Amino acid sequence: MKISENNKRMTTQTTGWKAAFAAFLDRRALIMLFLGFSAGIPILLIFSSLSLWLGEAGIDKSAVTFFSWAALGYSFKFVWAPLIDELPVPVLTKTLGRRRAWLLIAQILIIVAISIMAFSDPALGQSYLIQMAVGAVLLGFSAATQDIVIDAYRIELAETQMQTVLAATYNAGYRIGMIVAGAGALFLAAYLGTAKGNYIYEAWKYTYLTMAAVMLVGILTTLIIREPKVDRVYKSYQRRDYFRLVLVFFVAVICFVLSYLFTGHLAEQLVSWLSIQDNILLFLIEALRFITAAAVALAIGTLLVRAGVVNKQMAKETWINPVLDFFQRYGTKLALVLLLLIGFYRISDIIAGVISNVFYQDLNFTKEQIAEAVKIYGVIFSLV
Repeated sequence: MKISENNKRMTTQTTGWKAAFAAFLDRRALIMLFLGFSAGIPILLIFSSLSLWLGEAGIDKSAVTFFSWAALGYSFKFVWAPLIDELPVPVLTKTLGRRRAWLLIAQILIIVAISIMAFSDPALGQSYLIQMAVGAVLLGFSAATQDIVIDAYRIELAETQMQTVLAATYNAGYRIGMIVAGAGALFLAAYLGTAKGNYIYEAWKYTYLTMAAVMLVGILTTLIIREPKVDRVYKSYQRRDYFRLVLVFFVAVICFVLSYLFTGHLAEQLVSWLSIQDNILLFLIEALRFITAAAVALAIGTLLVRAGVVNKQMAKETWINPVLDFFQRYGTKLALVLLLLIGFYRISDIIAGVISNVFYQDLNFTKEQIAEAVKIYGVIFSLV
């Protein structure tokens, strides 16, 4: 009896493992693998690969780190997610469906943004550097939009039990895309001859154009896959309500940027007047600038909502209710601990991701060495 029961357990476990691994060969899992690959391409073209390009072009390190602001779209994509979720795209939505239409637009914008960056030589002056910054901001915005649509597509594609498999394959594809945009871009740029002390713009130009061509994988996937069949529940808000919501957000962002730039001049005068050289004090001054700019943006946004520029109920559902739900769900103390954990966990990724390659470059490591050590091995072990 005991032997029979043990055999049954072993058979059940074997079947369970087979079913678990077989789920990764599901057509839906393969779709998420390719969409994840498409999502993993843009981010390193804003961060680490771009920082090496700017470093070779002789751009000041402070300007290099400033480009990390281009990825702000990833942090605030929840603001225009309702717009993407509710509004149809003229012509394309009828042809492709709601998710695929927005996905195609986002991927085309990503290719356009990468191409703008490719045709910008930062060594030629400030105008080209500004052009590159515009391309980087567009890339951050369109890549974040692609993430919004892929997340929605994944949720609608399969039942809850299948979501873990879809998330896993998406993450695998994402990491592979990061290897291509990180290590692949560095290997290609090095192969084309550019290096520190021997800057060749054409090498970086064709490297970024190649990355733009790689995004065709995402476009082909979007054109081949099917639109998920779901019963959508539409909200009662009108189209102009969504546009006003996004308008208020962008006004707040502009106020944040202007406030941050304005306080920069005041900070420089203060540092010069007091002859401050201590790094901790300089960090605290920069932190104060950031907090002040955020407070100004929050105040402007609040005033616009109270003035009726945007639907108050809609603004509350989008921005206030999720925060209140988070604190009510976990309690104030645990919620703050979780926020601190997430914030500090991401610091190394955001800060080191932008400036670490320039640091390695200053230590005279080649792009091939950086690609092998940081991009390939780091990403592969993270994936495993």
